[in-house]
Amino acid sequence: MKSWWTSEKPLMIERAEKDDLPDLAKLHAECFKQNWGTAELTTMFEQKGVFILIARTSRVTGQANLGFVVIRSVAGEAEVLTIAVSPKQQNRGIGRKLMEAAIFQLYSDRAEALFLEVDDTNSAALKLYKKLGFKQVGERKAYYATSEGSGTALVMRCDLL
Repeated sequence: MKSWWTSEKPLMIERAEKDDLPDLAKLHAECFKQNWGTAELTTMFEQKGVFILIARTSRVTGQANLGFVVIRSVAGEAEVLTIAVSPKQQNRGIGRKLMEAAIFQLYSDRAEALFLEVDDTNSAALKLYKKLGFKQVGERKAYYATSEGSGTALVMRCDLL
């Protein structure tokens, strides 16, 4: 019989530090054919208005990076630059928890809206984003070169005010 304290390792959401970026680049490579390396993540990390949140297991139980989200916020509007969850950890609510933490931070920052682009064939992501209140506001044909579908990116917006 599993007890509540042994069933799963506790999940923490915290801000990334610069020394986390090489591990996040590896995680991004596990998730995407066109991935961002440490140099690209470092460039983003150093930009004003960018924050990176990491979902990880507790340091007490042996830390592991499970996913991360990169957000850029400028002049009251924010954008999800990328979100990645380890393929072994998908469908466990980690992406939702990352997005909720990012939205909470953006509320605190008084951002008015959050935008993102998602491949129109990514049904799991579309389901999540709709549950979080995102609505489609546009599309970009042939945006994703490595898509298994038409490569159409749906532009979505979530009003935060």
